[in-house]
Amino acid sequence: MAKHSEAVAKSYAKALFELARERNQVDAVGTELEAVAALVAQQPELVAFLSRPWVPATTKRGAVAEMAARLGVSPLTRDFLALIATRNRADHLSAIAAAYRALDDVAHGRARVKLRSAIALTDAERANLGARLSRMLQGRTLVIEEVVDPQLLGGFVAEVGSMILDGSLDTQLDRMRDRLARA
Repeated sequence: MAKHSEAVAKSYAKALFELARERNQVDAVGTELEAVAALVAQQPELVAFLSRPWVPATTKRGAVAEMAARLGVSPLTRDFLALIATRNRADHLSAIAAAYRALDDVAHGRARVKLRSAIALTDAERANLGARLSRMLQGRTLVIEEVVDPQLLGGFVAEVGSMILDGSLDTQLDRMRDRLARA
């Protein structure tokens, strides 16, 4: 995503997050935003319609109000969706939802971990790894999104934001190969 698009998504997400926090609706709005973003991502023609600058704002608001009513979202989420539709930002909805989730994670002291492993981890291995990662991340609560990656020979790769912890057998073998080549 371009820096401008990312900045746009973050600014909209921050505004929505602050309003949701004032109204004690952070979790509900987050859940609704994720659901709407997932639905809209499956409907490219809807995004195209809402992004067209020549479609009148009243038409867009009506379409969004109907969608919001069918989904049963809160008035805050409905009004937010109408805002991004009338400002031709519907194509940013997934990025806005991701930025909103990131703000919520920071507010609750959570860190999202994308964990790739060669085989599915046992509960004990997951707990042990989670505890070690949590200590490295100053005790933040971890939300681990685990994926089995058959391309890995063994071990794991954990991504937390821009930080990558590579404990894979592939990387260890590469390091050993480099040391032997230099020796």
